[in-house]
Amino acid sequence: MKTTLNIDETVMAQLRREAARQKRTMSELVEVALRMLFRPTNKRGRMPDLPTFRSGGMLVDVSRRDALYQAMEGR
Repeated sequence: MKTTLNIDETVMAQLRREAARQKRTMSELVEVALRMLFRPTNKRGRMPDLPTFRSGGMLVDVSRRDALYQAMEGR
């Protein structure tokens, strides 16, 4: 379909350059841009809850550096 649009000079200049760079027509680029604008957006649903588990408690008091190193080194 043929139509007339009023487009800002700077936007038109960018469109011309990009069309030449891609070796496509300006109409093709405008159509692609409009299709992208009107395509349905992916609506993100609620994210699932993260899994939880019971670890059985701490094996070492991490505030005590020596106890932490002992647990890590198996001393």
